[in-house]
Amino acid sequence: MLTPRQHELIKFIDRKLKLHGISPSFDEMKTAVGLKSKSGVHRLITGLEERGFLRRLPHRARALEIIKLPENMSADFPPTGGFQPNVIDGGFSKDTISKANRKTDENDTISIPLYGKIAAGLPVEALRDQTQCLKVSCDLVGRGDHYALTVEGDSMIEAGISDGDIAIIEHTDDCENGSIVVALLNENEVTLKRIRKKGKSIALEPANKNYETRIFGPDQVSIQGRLKAIMRKY
Repeated sequence: MLTPRQHELIKFIDRKLKLHGISPSFDEMKTAVGLKSKSGVHRLITGLEERGFLRRLPHRARALEIIKLPENMSADFPPTGGFQPNVIDGGFSKDTISKANRKTDENDTISIPLYGKIAAGLPVEALRDQTQCLKVSCDLVGRGDHYALTVEGDSMIEAGISDGDIAIIEHTDDCENGSIVVALLNENEVTLKRIRKKGKSIALEPANKNYETRIFGPDQVSIQGRLKAIMRKY
């Protein structure tokens, strides 16, 4: 059973998606349910995710997918034909990663979506360069949904990650302490760093002594995936 605020929030998100085709901002959600901070909205969304009502889509701020609605919730608006928010800027739908991961061939390879550059230095917005996929060995990725990003920068060089490498990322919003992750910062910037959690603080650590560790609050960082492998061309 949902709490009154969870019920109110999912109803508000559903209404915004059907009217405008885009999820509401955290400020809009905060106002809609009468909360004073974004961290409260994060907790509501996490609760809805855990109960299977909602899913956050990777690599883009304001990308939420309604999986199901409460049984006692009436539809305020007619269906829109299945609007699918884009992943990153322009073109990959919410099903792109899972669909691409299902395409295999006789050589036991799998096609995963290849997105744009991700900073392994100062954070930059992750944008898709062009629509393309990358074939990788099924043994390399294993189970789960995956995608690839081109690394830009040298802040993770001591972890064996160099500028121009292709990072194979397992789609997940959770990880163990010390994992190298794709982190969404303040809902609009993406970077590749090692994550350390201590209390309510989240540290994103580089693997290069020339860069400093950055500390964030829990409502400033969202995990978009975990590094699974690195591919390099010589």
